[in-house]
Amino acid sequence: MKRTRTSKAWMHEHVSDPFVQRAKAEGYRSRASFKLMEIDDRDHLIRSGDVVVDLGAAPGGWSQVAAQRMKGKGRVVALDLLEMAGLPGVTVIQGDFREESVLTALENLLQGERVGLVLSDMAPNISGVPLSDQARIMHLAELGLEFSQRWLKPDGAFLVKVFQGYGYEDFVGEMRRTFASVATRKPDASRGRSAEVYLLGKGLKQSA
Repeated sequence: MKRTRTSKAWMHEHVSDPFVQRAKAEGYRSRASFKLMEIDDRDHLIRSGDVVVDLGAAPGGWSQVAAQRMKGKGRVVALDLLEMAGLPGVTVIQGDFREESVLTALENLLQGERVGLVLSDMAPNISGVPLSDQARIMHLAELGLEFSQRWLKPDGAFLVKVFQGYGYEDFVGEMRRTFASVATRKPDASRGRSAEVYLLGKGLKQSA
């Protein structure tokens, strides 16, 4: 298949992206690693000894950062529909988080241990129909929030990627009903033209 001008432009932008180049030079699996680093440097989310659950983990950039910063104390559980190569200190589950059997496998792996940090960088396959795609994106975010409500420690945190658009304000409202504090983060490694933002909820409210 002949490449379109759009795909050629994207590839040029990708290979010349300074965060892509840094990831290759420093041994990180993706440019997304720098998003989590910047947010964690500011908000101190990754705590040694905690359990970290990484939803939508492949290719593993966030799990890699979390495992490194925990320095062997605690554990990281990574889940993705796509196959993901193993990482030191990371347990990988391959499956669709929307399926009850996959959620059960994840919960069984936790063995009742509460989670210090839930990361969600999940995104569906894009259909090209904006309203449909946005609804599917927000549905994944809602599933991540539901999991956090059940499994986070009282002082735990939930960091989730969302896109501003249909359903966004309703989701922010649900975050505020769940967490004592909710903040928006747009790290430098997030492309400026992208509508993606990261919502950070910290501290479960007692009624959550």
